[in-house]
Amino acid sequence: MRAVVVALGKIGLPVAVALARAGHDVVGCDVDERVVGLVNDARAPFPGEPGLEDGLAETVRAGRLRAQTDTAAAVAAGADLVIAVPPLIVDADARPDFAILDAVVADIARGLGAAPAARATVVSIETTLPVGTTRTRVAPALEAGSGRRGEQDFFTVFSPERVFSGRVFRDLETYPKLVGGISPEGEDRGIACYAQFLTAEVRAMGSAEAAEMTKLVETTYRDVNIALANEFAMAADRHGLDITTVIDAANSQPFSHVHRPGIAVGGHCIPVYPRFYLEGDPGARLPATARDVNASMPQYAVQLLGQALDGVVAGSRVLILGVAYRGDVKETAFSGAFALRDALAAAGAHPVAADPLYDADELRALGFDPWDGTAIDAAVLQADHASYAGLGPEDLAGARAVVDGRGILDAARFASAGVTLRAIGRPA
Repeated sequence: MRAVVVALGKIGLPVAVALARAGHDVVGCDVDERVVGLVNDARAPFPGEPGLEDGLAETVRAGRLRAQTDTAAAVAAGADLVIAVPPLIVDADARPDFAILDAVVADIARGLGAAPAARATVVSIETTLPVGTTRTRVAPALEAGSGRRGEQDFFTVFSPERVFSGRVFRDLETYPKLVGGISPEGEDRGIACYAQFLTAEVRAMGSAEAAEMTKLVETTYRDVNIALANEFAMAADRHGLDITTVIDAANSQPFSHVHRPGIAVGGHCIPVYPRFYLEGDPGARLPATARDVNASMPQYAVQLLGQALDGVVAGSRVLILGVAYRGDVKETAFSGAFALRDALAAAGAHPVAADPLYDADELRALGFDPWDGTAIDAAVLQADHASYAGLGPEDLAGARAVVDGRGILDAARFASAGVTLRAIGRPA
């Protein structure tokens, strides 16, 4: 195949490498000239993806992968498969802004219009979308912008990415690849394309809408499950029980799969995609309630801190440990650190922040007051960085209380030093 992959981010670039590794001719497109230059130099434009550097070295030097900024030109040169993974920007309430997706689709359409007519390109959208977007927004735009007949001169499918940053190559070969088409013929062609570079099952979904909804169901399920775990944890706090013991016991039989509670649910997916689901099902009660529960957990952590400080948070200097949304990943999308900072400030505290992945200037740019290492009154662990698991009271000079929002600290170490430690869903 000749393939074009649009948007060389943390998903798109590994997909491009996987295609090229399978022996196909791949052009990667991105509007960022820095990214394009690094890819053409066989250098990863972002850290933390095992196998990416080696994959780039293999495929770029073999001439099977190259990058450019002109998407329309890449498509116009002729492609059997175009995979688009542009970011879908959302506002503070996770409402989608289609501007970037629309621009990418317009570029692809221009390329289709100038491409050899006999190629019958398959255009696959992998960006997670509200149900119906591929059929009612993407496919008509491709047709109008290209002047070509959809499902005859080209075919549009939706195939959600189902991979996790930091293990993309492994996940590509593990989880079934879902493909849903605008037409049966297009779906068959899309399946045939993906089967040429993936060894995992490539599964027909019957329609683009079924594929779109599947991705939203996956992530919404996780959000609802975590919200339930958080509700259980708050009840355990009221009863003086350890929710970890309870959940482990409940999950010891095969019908219970309760997730873990925590201070926040962050990232590009779980806090966002339930909102996409609600776009098409605004009357759904569980997803909306789950979002509210999970969004309230930073405030609940501040309540626990107040209890540990004998009810007095105002005037305290409180250290936020970790601004990343997930341990050891340098990303802050919908991180609980922002809501935690605001909740602490609303309670009259002076929040400061530290994160091993961010320097002081980066913390300031994110709106945090960097911790200078001087004495604090309390701390709240927000991100479960591996380096934080070994923290002890000696690392938090002056702290009288600590809230462990991820349940990774050694409570005995703090207790022996006379420091009150609270973890969500665990006795003091």
